[in-house]
Amino acid sequence: MGRLRVLLHLKRLTVIPWNPLPPPPQFHLSSPLLHRVNNPVSSLSRFFSPMPAISDAFDAVPIGEHREDYRSSVHESQEEEEMVKNIPVKAYFLSTSIDLKSLQAENVCNAIPPTSRSLNYIALRYSDFQPEITDMGVQDNGYCDRYVVVFQYGSAVLFNIADHEAEQYLDIVRKHASGLLPEMRKDDYAVVEKPSLPTWMQGGLDNIVLKSLDADGIRIIGNVLGQSIALDHYIRQVDDMVEEFTEINRVMEKTGTFDMKRKKLFQLVGRANSNLADVIIRLGLFDRSEIAWKNANYAQILEFLREEYELNQRFGNLDFKLKFVEHNIHFLQEVLQNRRSDLLEWGIIILLIIENVISMYEIIKDSNMISS
Repeated sequence: MGRLRVLLHLKRLTVIPWNPLPPPPQFHLSSPLLHRVNNPVSSLSRFFSPMPAISDAFDAVPIGEHREDYRSSVHESQEEEEMVKNIPVKAYFLSTSIDLKSLQAENVCNAIPPTSRSLNYIALRYSDFQPEITDMGVQDNGYCDRYVVVFQYGSAVLFNIADHEAEQYLDIVRKHASGLLPEMRKDDYAVVEKPSLPTWMQGGLDNIVLKSLDADGIRIIGNVLGQSIALDHYIRQVDDMVEEFTEINRVMEKTGTFDMKRKKLFQLVGRANSNLADVIIRLGLFDRSEIAWKNANYAQILEFLREEYELNQRFGNLDFKLKFVEHNIHFLQEVLQNRRSDLLEWGIIILLIIENVISMYEIIKDSNMISS
């Protein structure tokens, strides 16, 4: 029976973390307990007799249960970390126009069916799963999918595509683009997909956290990012025009005149008008989104991103700069018109002088003939 208790205690000690016991008491030669050392059976039974008290102490603290709770909590946290997905988003503005019909015809297998009547963009989906693999019954979990949203005005937004993979997807778009820009503009963003999020979405710094990201969410996010990167291009063009007119005004301040030709002024007028038309009409900056109109969750995403990228404020600044350019254009047109009027007036004066000279010559000639 004593051996069985010893084995049970040893087995329990192997399961429970070992805590060192206090050192055994030291006996002096004069101790009355010294004679027990000569009896091994008695000393062994005496040595293991306190073990039930130690086992009771271990049983009082449910170390095993705490360990299981800790393991389960760690496992749950690891599962939650695995469920959170970081999706990089890259927005490019690479041309002034993209032929969406030819792009969709060439990538018809990758085109996502539209859910709205908007015709200024298409969404493409690329997967690492080949068609023959999906036909065998293998389900794609969506983590390998890559999305490209292409807009007619020249923007392309890439989802879940690394930097070293971006060029091959941009080359697909460039085949159908016209008016390629010498310097392509780029902007980075991120979407965090977190199913355990208590709310539908949560804004962050250069990212947005969503419970789930689907095709409509990709369209909404891509629309705002595409408008933002295109708006940067047009703001840069208007800034160049403002700088050019500022330099003209400085020269006029020093010399009192300017030497701009009428043709160049008309070119500036055309650039200013086309920029404003592109921002309002082609970008659809103030057009209503049918996806956001039908679903309040997507409307929340749209409102957050528009505030995040300050689209209304930036358009207000662009409109103010265009009004400055327009004011300078009208002023220079009036100056050129006055110059032209002055030139015509001088031409008329010269013609009148010539006519008078001819008349005087004829009168003098006739008078000489009469006198002779």
